Amino acid sequence: MKASRIAAVGAVAASAVVVLSSPCFAHVTVQPEGAAAKGGYAVVDFKVPNERDNASTTKLEVNFPADHPLSSVMPEPVQGWDIEVTKSELDKPIDSHGRQITEAVSKVTWTAKGDGIKAGFFQKFPVSVGALPEDTDELVFKAIQTYSNDEVVRWIEVPQEGQEEPENPAPVLALSEAEEDGHSHGSSTAEETTDDASAAAANTASDTAEPADSTDTTARVLAVVGIVVGAAGVAYGVLAGRRRSNA
Repeated sequence: MKASRIAAVGAVAASAVVVLSSPCFAHVTVQPEGAAAKGGYAVVDFKVPNERDNASTTKLEVNFPADHPLSSVMPEPVQGWDIEVTKSELDKPIDSHGRQITEAVSKVTWTAKGDGIKAGFFQKFPVSVGALPEDTDELVFKAIQTYSNDEVVRWIEVPQEGQEEPENPAPVLALSEAEEDGHSHGSSTAEETTDDASAAAANTASDTAEPADSTDTTARVLAVVGIVVGAAGVAYGVLAGRRRSNA
């Protein structure tokens, strides 16, 4: 009886290990460093875990969304990796800071110079992107991961709301709402600075006046003390004169 229970527990544990080690728990993802607000710029990290124990990840290709092209894409150098940026002509030009953009980055490829990402490790690939679109809540980046044994995994399936996560989900970047009235914050800051300066000036004036008040008070006290001492001296002189006359 005990042996059967031990066998059952072992089977459950083995099943749990298999489920937890499934590739769907170790896919390529994208996350911003800070906020990724609509209409703004952000640095995003493509996180690539190596879910194979017999091969290294030697190449990553990230395709940028064609339906929401980004006018600025600048990858950060990653030690041990070559980076190739591919641009493509746009079907429809986009405006960026008063000028029209006719081409945009369509793909960024990282290729390992050495062993790449070994088993049990992950690597982040940072990219500065912008301006982020204002007419969508997310951006989908389809990624292709290549291993040293020539195995290729395509992380290109778009997750659908209300459905289970696909086996090979594409990295999805969630966009936050843009800050409202961004320019007014600057005006408020300026007003606060002015108020702080006025308050500081008032405090300075108060601090400067305080020693003068102390000096006047001290002078008055000394004057009163002098009068009292003088009166006492006169009274003592009168008494001393009377004693001599009586003598």
